[in-house]
Amino acid sequence: MLIVGDDPVPIPDALDLVVEAAHMSAIIAAQRLERVHAMRREALSEAERFGRQLTPVVERGIRLELAAALRITEHAAGEMIALAEALVERYPSVLDALGAARVTEKHAQILGSALDAVAPGLRADLLPRALEEAQTQPVGTFRRRLQAMISRARAASLDLRHEQALAGRRVIVEHVDDGMAWLHALIPAVEAHAIHSRVTAMAKVITAQPDEQRTLDQTRADVLCDLLIEGRTDAHPAAAQGIRATVAVTVPALALLDEDDRQRDEKGSAPATVEGIGPIPLGRARELCGAADGWMRVLTNPETGAVLSVGRDQYRPPPSLRRLIRWRSERCMAPGCGIPAARCEIDHTVAWDDGGETSLSNTAPLCRGHHMVKHHGGWSVEQVPDSGGDLLWTSPAGRRYLVRPERPVPVFRPSDASDAPF
Repeated sequence: MLIVGDDPVPIPDALDLVVEAAHMSAIIAAQRLERVHAMRREALSEAERFGRQLTPVVERGIRLELAAALRITEHAAGEMIALAEALVERYPSVLDALGAARVTEKHAQILGSALDAVAPGLRADLLPRALEEAQTQPVGTFRRRLQAMISRARAASLDLRHEQALAGRRVIVEHVDDGMAWLHALIPAVEAHAIHSRVTAMAKVITAQPDEQRTLDQTRADVLCDLLIEGRTDAHPAAAQGIRATVAVTVPALALLDEDDRQRDEKGSAPATVEGIGPIPLGRARELCGAADGWMRVLTNPETGAVLSVGRDQYRPPPSLRRLIRWRSERCMAPGCGIPAARCEIDHTVAWDDGGETSLSNTAPLCRGHHMVKHHGGWSVEQVPDSGGDLLWTSPAGRRYLVRPERPVPVFRPSDASDAPF
């Protein structure tokens, strides 16, 4: 601690210095993009003044000169020019945030390219919310949330677009070397994830056998062949037979009353979504909600909810609780991690050995690597009370990072007896 006059001034540690350098990089990146755009506009004006038509050849010459000056590829120079134009001309608020080091250059790149891909009429509504997410979320989380935000904004036309895309479904074979080939199937995303989920679950059981030498990828491919060619799995261990796919479908209960996605969008309702995929047409959601076993159906309503717990009676969460834990978070609950919750381990925030309960309020999905970091890396993790699933991570250096689940679960408490009516 440095004393200046009567006031103590904290001395920056090594990580503070890294963060400071990163902020300087963001500020310099904003200035670089402004100057790149000014250079391009000057070059275009110069070409026009000498009577050269503003064709792709002129643009290519600008890219070449920038690439030569910076000793980078023309492709990288083209991306830099495109980003500079987007931020200066269309998204100046993002450029200001970059210049103030409130976002990183990577956040700005993701935001600019994503918004450029949507209809101009949607950008004005999406930009403020997207920028707010960019200023608070790690890059991976921001990318996922931005795509979800865009998908929701485009959900009004989802039925029509899905119907048009569905007409193109097909299966093709692409031959490669050494007697191998890729089998490609363009099919609905729900079915694709269900297929992958089933063959993965079966392959994990098989690779756990003591004498099994194949990798998970190899076994998954073999299981797929057995199912498609023979239509049976008699050759596999008994534990791997009878496994069915499980896909989590989240449908706002009131949305089921709407006739179509356009009506749902006019009411401002959230779209139906599938874990790991995103929004799906409402008609498809109704079909899945009425399906047989294998689909986990979650109807969301702001006035209802459930809190599940088995207390200290058992260590391993029952299947219904495991599904709810993973559905709530969708991904590993470590800062910035993007590994799907379906591939994560269920961690007791307060360890079982320390008296922790097996309950929704004391569990969260963590990938194996971050599970190890939590228990052996000097970090501490706690559930934020009444947050619906927020985790607060504290590093060995004392810095704190808040991670929020994709779908916070409401917390319900009994009313105070003094408030009960007589």
